[in-house]
Amino acid sequence: MDQLANKVLTLIMAGGKGSRLEPLTTERAKPAVPFGGIYRIVDFALSNCINSDLRRMLILTQYKSGSLDRHINQGWRFLNRHLNEFIDILPPQQRLSEDWYMGTADAVYQNIYSIEQHSAEHILILSGDHIYTMDYREMLRNHVETNADATIGCLPVSLDEAREFGVMSIDGDRRVTKFNEKPEFPEAMPNDPDRALASTGIYIFKTDFLLEQLCQDATNPDSSRDFGKNIIPSIINTHKVQAFPFEDPKTGNAIYWRDVGTLEAYYEANMDLIATTPALDLYDHSWPIRTYFPPLPPPKFVFQTPASDSQSDRKGHALDSMVSSGCVVSGGQVNRCILSRGVRVNSWATVNDSILLPDVKIGRNAKVQRAIVDRGVFIPEGAEVGFDQAADEARGFTVTESGITVVPQMASFEHHA
Repeated sequence: MDQLANKVLTLIMAGGKGSRLEPLTTERAKPAVPFGGIYRIVDFALSNCINSDLRRMLILTQYKSGSLDRHINQGWRFLNRHLNEFIDILPPQQRLSEDWYMGTADAVYQNIYSIEQHSAEHILILSGDHIYTMDYREMLRNHVETNADATIGCLPVSLDEAREFGVMSIDGDRRVTKFNEKPEFPEAMPNDPDRALASTGIYIFKTDFLLEQLCQDATNPDSSRDFGKNIIPSIINTHKVQAFPFEDPKTGNAIYWRDVGTLEAYYEANMDLIATTPALDLYDHSWPIRTYFPPLPPPKFVFQTPASDSQSDRKGHALDSMVSSGCVVSGGQVNRCILSRGVRVNSWATVNDSILLPDVKIGRNAKVQRAIVDRGVFIPEGAEVGFDQAADEARGFTVTESGITVVPQMASFEHHA
């Protein structure tokens, strides 16, 4: 651990309800939602920390955290506490209040006791539900060199997208001069009328300064206890708040970053991975994304000639797809899909433009298109998903505005014919 990294404590916010991702978050926290075949969403923030030599982390959990806790315990317990390395899970403890976390700032405030124990000079705050790769050391060095009280990671987004983010204005020295959380009419950048400068939700604070601001905010009865709504706007005019561009240091281009807080965004981010040249390169050995790997065999593709003239060949294949360990494509056809661990696609089934979460089973002659199928679902022989919106909704499935069908856990296909 380098000298600067040893002065940093990382807080990963993993307690949000994730209502816009339902039904995928009906039984699990948003950071625990499977992604990209073998990962959980939280693996990206955690891997960025490890790759950035930041090995002191606190994960702040709250809603439906069982799956997330289990994943951390199975896949992320390799750090050595004797070397002052750790990943600790902090559920709400009601140490300072009988309430659950009322906002992102309140989540940190209620854990002040745990934060103070680690004597860190700087606090790095991350969201556990974003997909990206980033070396946080560059941002940390900039934070220290500019002697900022707070530093905010930022990137340009379209004006339409900006309504879902904190939007900032900066001066020539990248000092933040304005900050508005989820504005109805975002202010465009001076040199780019079609885009606004948005916060990525990555913050660095001087520790003493942050704790002082949190204590002041806790006494304000009108506060929402939120970083974007309250803490950041309150310090813009009185303290030094710097912006740090989320860009490739070699090219100056914006780096891939996705908030997967909606079903549409989640689907698109997964589909980004199967592009011929994906914007997010999971095959970059210099920046590995770590996760829990259960003991599963390699994927298998089955070809079998027909037993009678009335049957066609069983040709199991997958094109433009990611197929995870434990999968068996047994005579089915898979195109432009992500198959998570333990998925089985049976004979003469077709699956197109879909995301199948772990242990999904597709029966013979079933057809699936533009769908997200949650863990453990069995789609029976001859059933169709993603072809008839009314039929899908009648079964209790969610269908997004763009026509993506989401099949929840424990889905019923009693009357599929």
